[in-house]
Amino acid sequence: MGLGLGDPPADYGSIMAVGLFVALMCICIIVGHLLEENRWMNESTTALLLGLGAGTVILFASSGKNSRLMVFSEDLFFIYLLPPIIFNAGFQVKKKQFFRNFMTITLFAVVGTLISFSIISLGAMGLISRLNIGSLELGDYLALGAIFSATDSVCTLQVLNQDETPFLYSLVFGEGVVNDATSVVLFNAIQNFDLGNFSSLKFLQFIGNFLYLFGASTFLGVASGLLSAYVIKKLYFGRHSTDREVAIMMLMAYLSYMLAELLDLSGILTVFFCGIVMSHYTWHNVTESSRVTTKHAFATLSFISETFLFLYVGMDALDIEKWKIVSETYSPMKSIGLSSIIVALVLVARAAFVFPLSYLSNLTKTTPGEKISIRQQVIIWWAGLMRGAVSIALAYNKFAKSGHTQLPSNAIMITSTIIIVLFSTIVFGLLTKPLIRLLIPARHLTREVSALSEPSSPKSFLEQLPGNGPETDLENAVSIRRPTSLRMLLASPTRSVHHYWRKFDNAFMRPVFGGRGFVPFVPGSPTESSVPLLAHGSEN
Repeated sequence: MGLGLGDPPADYGSIMAVGLFVALMCICIIVGHLLEENRWMNESTTALLLGLGAGTVILFASSGKNSRLMVFSEDLFFIYLLPPIIFNAGFQVKKKQFFRNFMTITLFAVVGTLISFSIISLGAMGLISRLNIGSLELGDYLALGAIFSATDSVCTLQVLNQDETPFLYSLVFGEGVVNDATSVVLFNAIQNFDLGNFSSLKFLQFIGNFLYLFGASTFLGVASGLLSAYVIKKLYFGRHSTDREVAIMMLMAYLSYMLAELLDLSGILTVFFCGIVMSHYTWHNVTESSRVTTKHAFATLSFISETFLFLYVGMDALDIEKWKIVSETYSPMKSIGLSSIIVALVLVARAAFVFPLSYLSNLTKTTPGEKISIRQQVIIWWAGLMRGAVSIALAYNKFAKSGHTQLPSNAIMITSTIIIVLFSTIVFGLLTKPLIRLLIPARHLTREVSALSEPSSPKSFLEQLPGNGPETDLENAVSIRRPTSLRMLLASPTRSVHHYWRKFDNAFMRPVFGGRGFVPFVPGSPTESSVPLLAHGSEN
């Protein structure tokens, strides 16, 4: 039957493509559920393999003319897919664990990324230049350093468990988020930097701009989160409509990312810290039903985005245009050689900062439980070897135009990036879970959970507190030996700093912005007795 008189004209090709993509996502979710207990597979690898399989089917069905439903778009990745993933990571992160290791995370993510960037760039100049793949300039080699310094924080969410290994999860994932921001900032700075007129003054200016971007992005994220908390606390949308509460939380979170992008800041850092602040203040200012809704809505949006992303990358990997240009210009051995060199550089660059910086971090720790053991260092090194969609998006930005390229040297760079992303996600991703079980047996996992993680349930959390009032605090319930010297304070300041932060938070921040225990009672609003039902999900 034809269209009705009132029906708009439809692009059936687009409808079929979207329908097929949705069907593939459903299959991914079902297969991921069936493989939940598998010691090798994870959902990101499953989606990637399904994407490759679907791309192969489309390639054969179109007689080798096409293998993908959509052209890879940086806008789709950076504007629509990445924000919900990073925001939910900040919203659900165990805050005590994250900030307890914040200096080590910053050391790995900023200093470590700069070390990795330097090694990969210098190695590429020395080794890739000998392959004679085409005319690559200094800016191209520096761009490669930034592209392959970006770890895949999305895949880290799949291979590490926040409850089983909270210490490792906070280090690897925290580093991954800040690392992605660092790599993107580095990449953009290189693109805008005049390499022909290099001087020490311009280098210092480059460092200053780099630090400004980090500070301003973090400040914008915190400010956006606090603004949302204040608005919801003062206006209390929930007395009329919980839908408005949920909508304003989602929209203000997304607005923080878009503001950062408009101001040429790091949207990744901004939305991550916005998520942390929103979970600490804003989430407690809404009704109980809105807490349940937002908690699951953010997690669901993040999950769908992750699944879509890996399917998308898997299908785009078989784009025939790029591979045809490369196969007509270069021998297979040259393509394999280029990819092997970059993988080797990634392995060496990661090791060059993980082990030395772990040693430096351990010098500031006094108790063995706070130090990063050599086994944990190996896992941190290995888990950060995976490269993902950030690397692909940056490679397209540098070496392609509107998703297409005709230059052989640019085409081989994109295909090599795709090979490395597939290889690292599938091989390194598949081996991460067995490696963790090998290096950290189950009995050590249990000990780490009991020693380092927050209470396993809201009930156990409340049992540790002397009372349920707003002034009670975990710090007051545990006997803490205060530092007796300046050296001890500098060596292990985390508990003391956390203690004073909670006092400041309770005295100044929560009375203004709300939060657990500081929400004024309004008829029809949730009381504090209902808060512990979800306390573990956000106040951790």
